[in-house]
Amino acid sequence: MSATGARESAGARGAPRGGPWWWARRRSAVLDVVLALASTVECVLEGIPFAHEAGLPELVGMLLGLVAGPVLLLRRRWPVVVVLVSIAVMPAEMGALLGVIGLYTLAASDVPRRITGLLAGMTVVGTLITTYVSMQQDVVPQEDFNPPVWFVPAMAVAVGLVMTAPPVLWGLYVGARRRLVESLRERADGLERELSLLADRAEERAEWARNEERTRIAREMHDVVAHRVSLMVVHAAALQAVALKDPEKASKNAALVGDMGRQALTELREMLGVLRTAEGAAVRGASGAGAPERLVAVADQVSSRPEPEAVSVEPEGDGPSLAELGDLVGQSRAAGMVVELSVQGAHDGAGAAGGRYAAGVEQAVYRVVQEALTNVHKHAPGARARVRLAHRGDEVAVQVENGPSERGATDAGLPSGGNGLVGMRERVTALGGVFVSGPTEAGGFRVSAVVPVGVAGAGG
Repeated sequence: MSATGARESAGARGAPRGGPWWWARRRSAVLDVVLALASTVECVLEGIPFAHEAGLPELVGMLLGLVAGPVLLLRRRWPVVVVLVSIAVMPAEMGALLGVIGLYTLAASDVPRRITGLLAGMTVVGTLITTYVSMQQDVVPQEDFNPPVWFVPAMAVAVGLVMTAPPVLWGLYVGARRRLVESLRERADGLERELSLLADRAEERAEWARNEERTRIAREMHDVVAHRVSLMVVHAAALQAVALKDPEKASKNAALVGDMGRQALTELREMLGVLRTAEGAAVRGASGAGAPERLVAVADQVSSRPEPEAVSVEPEGDGPSLAELGDLVGQSRAAGMVVELSVQGAHDGAGAAGGRYAAGVEQAVYRVVQEALTNVHKHAPGARARVRLAHRGDEVAVQVENGPSERGATDAGLPSGGNGLVGMRERVTALGGVFVSGPTEAGGFRVSAVVPVGVAGAGG
């Protein structure tokens, strides 16, 4: 059931059926009208002998019946009033149906039990007294029928209990059953609302995860492709400049352009392969699991994870490492940039197996240096750059700083989407590190990052 369907179902169950006045259903109103008519007829017929015995006109007894009988219409709204009226007309020996139905409705309602017990006791006493007096007058000792002394009191008690106990007990049972059903219904409605909220929350988190993954893929594509293509553009410009003057250097630059293009295609192919593998696994998991299993999985994810985790595009262990920084700097040198690389401290591999840091740490530091050098090619052609890497035991720090452009230009004509610094910051902060970037006093630019090396299971 969808979230909308659950809400509509819950609303439909709690909505009234549109009965008149205080009745929830029309059939309830029809039933009460029929019972009230029967009670009125009974009271009118019983009012006639009462009027004869009391020495009153028959019309008075009939009017009393007409007043008392229709009170049964109020049994669902004011059951206490119905029982009190039935007790009031007991001396006139009328209203048996009124009393029975009134006691049943009172016991089944939400009226406090002490009030129900009090009115039921008053009904028993009234019935007992009325029955005793009536039978005492009717039972006359005869030759063939001479009842014992206890007969009349016993019959009065029996009549009082028969007229009172069954409707009260049945009403208590019906009321308890009704309250149980309402409690179960409210619980079901609450579960449906909770399920609806969980479904909405799961949808929101899934959308958040999709957006996060789009951002991650865009950042990886930028890191993998932008650096290589930027170097290819720089080498192509140098090739164009020296093609006629120095054919040997032009041939060397052309070979470099080809190598960088092949490297870019290789990295792009590896990334797309990882994406296809992850997508295929997700599709197989979705198709192989049934609806209950998927619902349980969603509920477990919602309850156990405070925030959804994005899937890493670059597989752990297959991405670039700090050992490849020399090759990265060499590519920029081959493109004509003067780059100085210095390493401080020992790379003892703390926090990682096999003499390496966690793969996510090494990949993040590598990508920071790669993007910083790409920005130097783009925005400060001809500028000198310096790359510093420091191993500090529980953290690794990197700084890339370049001076002002020696060619007097601020841009090499390469397109820029403004995502490089954003991607670097996201990578570093995701690992709990610190990232700072900004211009220097000498007119250059500096990028600095400090990444803790004890990040367990950090991905790229």
